[in-house]
Amino acid sequence: MFFPRLRRHARWMFLLLALVFALGFVGFGVGAGGIGFGDILKGKGGSGAPSVSDAQKQVNENPKDPQAFRNLATALETQGNTTDAIEALQNYSQLKPKDADALRELAGLYLQQATAAQQQAQNAQLRQAYTASAGQVDASIVLGGSPLIPDPITNAVSTEIEQDLNTALTNQQQAAAGAVTTYKKVVALSPSDPNVQLELANAAVQANDSKTEIAAYEKFLKLAPNDPSAPFVRSQLKSLKATKQG
Repeated sequence: MFFPRLRRHARWMFLLLALVFALGFVGFGVGAGGIGFGDILKGKGGSGAPSVSDAQKQVNENPKDPQAFRNLATALETQGNTTDAIEALQNYSQLKPKDADALRELAGLYLQQATAAQQQAQNAQLRQAYTASAGQVDASIVLGGSPLIPDPITNAVSTEIEQDLNTALTNQQQAAAGAVTTYKKVVALSPSDPNVQLELANAAVQANDSKTEIAAYEKFLKLAPNDPSAPFVRSQLKSLKATKQG
């Protein structure tokens, strides 16, 4: 009698566990692509950041309130809107020019923008290389003693790609230059912080500003000659100076 009773209990236990798992999948939205109880809890918890519309309303009602612009920048960053977040932080920094943390955040946004533009430029270069190879194939085909002329569509695509590449490169350079300018403001507020010098040097690399890069590295070594990064910085300095002399 013991084993039949055990099998009956096991069957009910199996059904109970199956029900628990089913409720768990539905409650937490697993596998269904829908909104589960877990999503509702996350929605209620929130990140504490204001919505863009609420933050913009604060700015409109209090255009001289730096916190309103700070909230707007945070909301825009949360949405991934880097360009408008930069503008909001610029306005905040004009009202609070000595907030080094906000300036570092602004510089970081500029670098994000520069990286995104650099990726766009690389994509355009890949498209350009592909189009150029197609044009070379056309030119290799000879009809009636003359090479095949690329069709107007190919020429239009090539022109568009060239424009996209130039725009991306310009945006990358402007964003990197914005990061350099902003980090220089942070350096002025924190002249004894070696980490800011490294951040400035990194921004200068993206901006192709070797003069600023060298100056930042040299200042870093004066402030932190025994830092673990010092050997790398010395190596970079040696390479940069050799390149300038060459």
